[in-house]
Amino acid sequence: MLAIFDGTWVRLGGEGRALYEQGGYGRLEGTGLRLSPEEALYLMERNKIDVKDFGFDALLGLFAGQANFIRRYLVYRDIRERGYVIQPGPQDFRVFRRGHKPGAGKSRYLIRVLSERDIVDFDRLSQDVLAAVNMRKQYLLAVVDDEDELTYYEVRVQDLPGVGEPAGCAMPVEATLFGTYALAHLPPGTPLEEDWYGKRLDTERLLLRPVESIYLMRRRCLSIVQDGKPMTAEQFLDAASGKDVEIREKERVFSDLREKGYIPRTGYKFGHHFRVYSGKKSHSEMLVHAVPSGTSTPMSGVSRSVRLAHSVKKKMLFACIYNTDIKYVEFARIKL
Repeated sequence: MLAIFDGTWVRLGGEGRALYEQGGYGRLEGTGLRLSPEEALYLMERNKIDVKDFGFDALLGLFAGQANFIRRYLVYRDIRERGYVIQPGPQDFRVFRRGHKPGAGKSRYLIRVLSERDIVDFDRLSQDVLAAVNMRKQYLLAVVDDEDELTYYEVRVQDLPGVGEPAGCAMPVEATLFGTYALAHLPPGTPLEEDWYGKRLDTERLLLRPVESIYLMRRRCLSIVQDGKPMTAEQFLDAASGKDVEIREKERVFSDLREKGYIPRTGYKFGHHFRVYSGKKSHSEMLVHAVPSGTSTPMSGVSRSVRLAHSVKKKMLFACIYNTDIKYVEFARIKL
């Protein structure tokens, strides 16, 4: 089929309608068909159309000046080769369910195309994912690395469901502050230790980390004395922030997880703030990293986190902290 390029779009006459009806290409306009740059180049590459006065290289050269175009074309071609119908849409593309096409089916994915060096803005990403959910679509990132290999990630934003009630206490445990650690004189088998708080130093002493101490103080399960005077949780937090610049974010996420019945422990060995258990299990199920509102990170960093989590059979979640809320953003590699 012979098409023309009008300076913005590639257009076909009435004969082009067959491409739309059979393969879901383009948008119908009047009696003809309008093709996006990605669609036109793919059809040229497959010898389905010719464009008057343009070869493939010449047309690619015109479109390549658009931001991120080469990567978008690589993603478009890859998804078409996998047997899906794909069209330009919200974000970069929308992808239809297998066997579905425009006018006769529903789209399944919304896809945003990134390079491995692009910056992920968690606030914007969360908004995009929630918008996709409202449209009943799955939100994917298609990442093109510097060797033009493609990796797809499904992104979900969720409020983690509760898995139990937070531990209660009959009366506060008294402890003494040493640096930023609270030391309680408790024998083995006490409720605090049974609920996975603290690290035992010996048969008489239990050492509590700052995030544990702050949470327990707010629940009136721990009383800390410094220089003979009782401390408040906020005083403890202010003192700990001088030693740990991330303590405020970590404490918010730790407390939220504990309130939902999860058991967060340090995730240092995995390069993240917490490894998280759903109940008293032998293996953690999630890695969680606390990020304040406004946080951005390179996609390459997200990729490392997801691969590590996958290698140890855990989910990778970033806990995005807002004024009164925490949203958990989960990244997972997906095969289309």
